[in-house]
Amino acid sequence: QVQLVESGGGLVQAGDSLRLSCAASGLTFSNNAMGWFRQAPGKEREFGAAITWNGASTYYADSVKGRFTISRDNAKNTVYLQMNSLKPEDTAVYYCAARSYDSRALATRPYEYNYWGQGTQVTVSS
Repeated sequence: QVQLVESGGGLVQAGDSLRLSCAASGLTFSNNAMGWFRQAPGKEREFGAAITWNGASTYYADSVKGRFTISRDNAKNTVYLQMNSLKPEDTAVYYCAARSYDSRALATRPYEYNYWGQGTQVTVSS
């Protein structure tokens, strides 16, 4: 079955960097667009970044633009989220998601993705 496994979360201070990874299995990774979302306690899941099947196009939420970078390595079936200049408001559980249809599209809404990981906690202290 399809599995998306996130890693790389942790506790950091404001201004620090983290790189999240999401390893995919059970699907043809290069046929999928990928996204990163996050969910803070008591809030809805929100879009962070998306990347097309070949990495040629990316899209970011305004809240992370200029600080976060999404990338992928299709040979390793892995998508990454490099997070720089972290802020306390970035604290959340971060999820990666795969979209197996129209992999050339940059989707921003959770229902547009059909596979999800279990999430990894990122906590940014001030």
